[in-house]
Amino acid sequence: RLEEFLKKEVDLELSTLPDFEERVIDVSEVEQLMNSINAIPAPCAPVINPQAPNAATGTSLRVCWGLFSDDTVECYQLCYKPVSNERHSDEQAEHTLRVKETYCTITDLLPNTQYEFWVSALNASGISPPSERAVYVTAPSPPTIKNKKIRSCENAALVCWESRDINPVDSYTVEL
Repeated sequence: RLEEFLKKEVDLELSTLPDFEERVIDVSEVEQLMNSINAIPAPCAPVINPQAPNAATGTSLRVCWGLFSDDTVECYQLCYKPVSNERHSDEQAEHTLRVKETYCTITDLLPNTQYEFWVSALNASGISPPSERAVYVTAPSPPTIKNKKIRSCENAALVCWESRDINPVDSYTVEL
């Protein structure tokens, strides 16, 4: 009987068209929920280290920081500006660098000058709050010895020099 049934031509056309309701389903909330599950959170604020000994020259500073969480970080944004005692210090030039590591050496700075640094971490989800600000200072320029004013005798010597720095120097070390 099966063989006979399969030999027959069957007309599968429907006599009436089905009446389906055209419905638009809003899945934006579900999409948002799914994206939030797969998304990584924005990182926490990094912690900037205080200036380390021997981390400065007359024209450069090495700044270090850390991230004390398991956050995913793509890069860091290091900002700095010279510290000024003037009232309009906010108007001074602020510099921003993108850095992959947790340290950076900044060059072309002024000797014996204080700089304020802060850092933020970035990933695909956004930017962290900035770290606390840390003040670093470059080393003073070497003084210039005034050769015409040098005097000496058997038991003493008088050596005069002048600083080439704009800011006052705390002390000098004279080596013989």
